Amino acid sequence: MANPLCEIVLTEAPLTAPENDVLDAGAVIDFSGIVRRLEDGRQIDGIEYEAHRRMAEHQLRQIAGDAAAKFGLQLVLIHHRVGFVAAGEPSLFVRVAALHRHEAFQAVEWIIDELKKKVPIWKRPDFADQPSSRSGGTTESQEATAGKPR
Repeated sequence: MANPLCEIVLTEAPLTAPENDVLDAGAVIDFSGIVRRLEDGRQIDGIEYEAHRRMAEHQLRQIAGDAAAKFGLQLVLIHHRVGFVAAGEPSLFVRVAALHRHEAFQAVEWIIDELKKKVPIWKRPDFADQPSSRSGGTTESQEATAGKPR
């Protein structure tokens, strides 16, 4: 198989699915991870994502390359937001292309599991019933959840 295309992006911009131009794949899977409106049973306005950018990009590239080799993928896209992401908006976009659906579905799940284990991106929920950390100080509740893994 030819060299797979692997693309990783960390961005503060809203995520949109890029044009799908994979011609030879039997399966293309798109996954969007959406910020839920509830975190630990409490209403949130969104989540503030923080990353160690260089290390996160390195780990994402490693995961994309490993996934391509492990599952025989033709394409791996991993796009992750940093900064504030409002509830209802995507914070993660993953696209994989493979010859068969089984490998493609397995790859998406594996990529997300590896991302959560290895990539230094942290989340801090912005609880609706507390003053926003974006408008100044943090609350005791926000400090307790700061650095909580995705």
